[in-house]
Amino acid sequence: MAHLDTSNSNGTKSSHGTHTLASLPKSNVFTRTLPPDAAFPTPSASHSAPRESLGPRMVKEALYTYVRPEITHSPELLCVSERALLDLGLDPEEAKTEDFRQVVAGNKILTWDEDSKEGIYPWAQCYGGYQFGTWAGQLGDGRAISLFEATNPDSGVRYEIQLKGAGKTPYSRFADGKAVLRSSIREFVVSEYLNAIGIPTTRALALTFAPKARILRERMEPGAIVTRFAQSWVRFGTFDLPRMRGDRKLLRILSDYTAEHVYGGWDKLPSKLPEGDINTTYSKIKTGIAKNVTEGEGLDEENRYVRLYRAIIRANAATVAKWQAYGFMNGVLNTDNTSILGLSIDFGPFAFLDTFDPMYTPNHDDHQLRYSYRNQPTIIWWNLVRLAEALGELLGAGANVDDSVFVEKGVTEKQAEELVKRAEGVIDRCGEEYKAVFLSEYRALMTKRIGLKIFKESDFSELFSELLDTLEAYELDFHHAFRRLGAVKLEELGSEQSRKDVAGRFFKSAEAPRQEAESRQRIAKWLEKWAARVREDWGEGKDAEREAEMNKVNPNFVPRSWILDELIDRVEKKGDREILSNIMKINLNPFQESWGWDEKEEERFTGDVPKYKGMMQCSCSS
Repeated sequence: MAHLDTSNSNGTKSSHGTHTLASLPKSNVFTRTLPPDAAFPTPSASHSAPRESLGPRMVKEALYTYVRPEITHSPELLCVSERALLDLGLDPEEAKTEDFRQVVAGNKILTWDEDSKEGIYPWAQCYGGYQFGTWAGQLGDGRAISLFEATNPDSGVRYEIQLKGAGKTPYSRFADGKAVLRSSIREFVVSEYLNAIGIPTTRALALTFAPKARILRERMEPGAIVTRFAQSWVRFGTFDLPRMRGDRKLLRILSDYTAEHVYGGWDKLPSKLPEGDINTTYSKIKTGIAKNVTEGEGLDEENRYVRLYRAIIRANAATVAKWQAYGFMNGVLNTDNTSILGLSIDFGPFAFLDTFDPMYTPNHDDHQLRYSYRNQPTIIWWNLVRLAEALGELLGAGANVDDSVFVEKGVTEKQAEELVKRAEGVIDRCGEEYKAVFLSEYRALMTKRIGLKIFKESDFSELFSELLDTLEAYELDFHHAFRRLGAVKLEELGSEQSRKDVAGRFFKSAEAPRQEAESRQRIAKWLEKWAARVREDWGEGKDAEREAEMNKVNPNFVPRSWILDELIDRVEKKGDREILSNIMKINLNPFQESWGWDEKEEERFTGDVPKYKGMMQCSCSS
């Protein structure tokens, strides 16, 4: 198993939890609150059933099925994320125990008493989804099984802990319920990396190798299980399915659960942004300068379900803004892969940009470029509109949402026209809010990434857009550009010639063009504008302070596709176990200059992308 390093992202030692898996406070709010599969309405009914009877079928009027993991033979615990242990409140020593190994392999149900038939029992969630823009019907947790909810006693945050690759469920369709080692390594690494750079994401606690499993994808592959956790695994597709089935009652139950148990209560939800320049008011609300406004009247009237929708919009807009700023893409942004909390979730063919190419998609099956880098914000909004359609009746009901007739029977013919207009108005206003939140978050992060303190409107075109256009035009490395910019000193930019010299740093060392090249001239002009703005915000003599701040948001290490491919090959084909723990040490602390590993290997994994290994693509299979 990997060595457990308890240093945090800036290299200092962190205090750690003192709990074991057994001592963590546990709950089952999801299964206690929401309706179960009628075929197995209780844990006992599921536990006493033969495991093979819990396989694929249609499940209606329910949001989950009780189902236990399949046994994993001869499991090997490959790696544990020390950051995940800390966030759950677990003592790092817990990962070395046999109980821990058996729980994360799916071989032990920690919360279920065999004798009394009592306790918290595992479950798989039921949901549907639009895949590549087309309704796909019932989907669900086809290879994911939630074990229990655990609350970190120190932070008070509750997480739902889940095994991915633990066997068939009623939602496996024609698949085997397993996950291959290849995709499991990818998810394990990227989940923890996104968290390390501040992007909302589901998390990965442990990676378990299943050496006896042989799984057919494009080829026969070994299996694995990722133990992962999130504050909620509810996704847009959870709402899509009851909507497509016309199940009004279930939609309302699910909406209430989301507001009360995922978002922390109706009183925590936002109302409308203030009137005026919507592109600036969101940031003012975040800093306490402005407040949300109360509901209007008539067709502008907004009830609590609109506030829930606004919260979901803001969470997803903020996350996709961070994806764009860091060049990250989820190659399967279907509605079943879009989180109700705005988390990065369900990692299939994901990737980070190498060079800046807005048309790039990491999914080699995405021939229409639906999930390309440039389309990520648009697709998240498309998914949000599908969610609005699921919530449409509740959004449009206004003050009538709790009327007994409406609750039982729905909208009357007389009310229909007004309800539709009100719902359409909500979606239009929320669309503007989505743009406002996205732009506010994107501008704030990009401002930090290029080393400025305050955003000015001219920065968007003269600095942000021009930098990205230049990176695209000359196929320059997206990530290196920001990190290397941080090391540039203002005194090096005093003349056109010196700016051209500095421009050469943005190219691969063996590919820097001649001094008179157009590319150097263009970068030099950009550096001149940038230097002027840096002086405005920082003054003179603050290069070291500015570089330190830039290095906090511009990672030195990025888990690029070529790195993940090499990592997979060395673990799966060569039996190299140390490489995974070493990569994870870097992965969890990506802003550091060095990690005390192997200097040459560190330089290689943070250096130029090898020839012919840039902008790689992969499949959805896992």
